[in-house]
Amino acid sequence: MPSKIISVVGATGMQGGSVIDALLKDSNFSIRAITRNPSSDAAKLLATKGVEVVKADVNDLASLTSAFAGSSAIYAVTDFFEPFGHFGPEKAVEIEIQQGINLAKAAAATSTLEHYIWSTLPNGKKVSGGNYVIPHFEAKNRIDDYIKADEALFAKTTFLWVTFYASNYYFPMFTPYHIPTAGKYIQLQSTPATVPIKTIGDARTNVGLFVKAILAQPMKTRGGKFVLASVEDTTAGDMLQTWAKAQGKTAQYVQIDRSAFNALWPGWSEEMGAMMEFWRDAKDNSWSGEETILTKEDLGVQEGLVGLEVAFTALKF
Repeated sequence: MPSKIISVVGATGMQGGSVIDALLKDSNFSIRAITRNPSSDAAKLLATKGVEVVKADVNDLASLTSAFAGSSAIYAVTDFFEPFGHFGPEKAVEIEIQQGINLAKAAAATSTLEHYIWSTLPNGKKVSGGNYVIPHFEAKNRIDDYIKADEALFAKTTFLWVTFYASNYYFPMFTPYHIPTAGKYIQLQSTPATVPIKTIGDARTNVGLFVKAILAQPMKTRGGKFVLASVEDTTAGDMLQTWAKAQGKTAQYVQIDRSAFNALWPGWSEEMGAMMEFWRDAKDNSWSGEETILTKEDLGVQEGLVGLEVAFTALKF
């Protein structure tokens, strides 16, 4: 068995699960799945595949420190939207920051650590000159700052930007809705169809392929480098038509007033609407603001990637 251990946080979630799927085909690492609930069906399935399943909670620093012991690499991710759904944006930011700092502290305390991969997002506030403070970006940006301030951990860190998931169409504010009298599906947005969007396509497959490439090229990816996990560029309107083609539907993009959009899904519309407005205004600079940003071309990530149309084909509505 390989001597190097990679600990994967959120092992039963979208990103963590993708990382494990990719690394199960790589004999360089033994995989340690970090999960709050080792008795879940998803965790038990991982165990049947030879994955070591360890219990730890991102809210509990001591449990993370214990779970990471002996790890050569760590994949770390937090979920803003779980606390957001319960407490709203301000409290969710506070909770996620503490979770991210717990992960960073536990990683820094791991004497065997060689590579720390932190799943984050661009600094919208910095890129926009303070015009956009998007809560689910802001929390991760504050954690970025904490990591950058720890010189030893920063030297071992790769910051990973995961772009728009195809499965985000399951969020109500992105879901196309059938209008029987029109004979088509409509998607309601408060921003124009021309908003540029970078997408990871099928996140369940593609995130792990990027992480595998990051781990294979540490001299290129460590030391505070940023990796842009994007498979293709599109626009909000073109993405809807890609969904329609994949699903065999007819669809129309409908822009509505921001206040009307916010009233449909209070809180969630405002969160996602702010992100779309930032992308509308920042355009090509939306995923920027850092000194070194590596792309799929830089890392040679090509084989096995699942694009947007194929990913949309698999969604069930």
